Amino acid sequence: MINKTDFYNEYFYKQSKLLKQINIKDLIKASNMISKLKKNKIILIGNGGSAAICSHMATDFSKTHSIRAINFSSDSLLTCFSNDYGYENWVKKALEIFCDKNDIVILISSSGKSANIILAADFCKKNKINLITMSGFNKKNELNKYGNINFWVNSKIYNHIEMTHHIILTSICDYLVT
Repeated sequence: MINKTDFYNEYFYKQSKLLKQINIKDLIKASNMISKLKKNKIILIGNGGSAAICSHMATDFSKTHSIRAINFSSDSLLTCFSNDYGYENWVKKALEIFCDKNDIVILISSSGKSANIILAADFCKKNKINLITMSGFNKKNELNKYGNINFWVNSKIYNHIEMTHHIILTSICDYLVT
């Protein structure tokens, strides 16, 4: 078994190394894009842990900046749309209904391969919707091809990828307070 001190030192070293790789120019572009929202909204979407990040950040953007920010974490919406349109299509269908011109969509998939997120990204691209993507694992993942801004985390460890995504979004939110 690994020594606990060594484990934590290595764990935080890896996480801090990923944070140092974040493209600051993309952070500034994303901050500028969000700061220009007037009557429009941010729609944040992810699966699993990424969905939890979306829920947290929708609350923070709304509370801190009075930006309308939503996520699709409703059990009834998710199960209804998945049942009626198929799991891979539920996000796209939700965007067809809820997304307005000049909204910003933020799609998160650690692998960059989640079918429901990819179909939503394709919908955004075809409809010229402002899109920020967040992914990890392979830089050539499918999701990383779609966004106006793409944040990619160079890791294969889910928790490191998700925490980096969360810190990226939190930093944008905190910057907008200044």
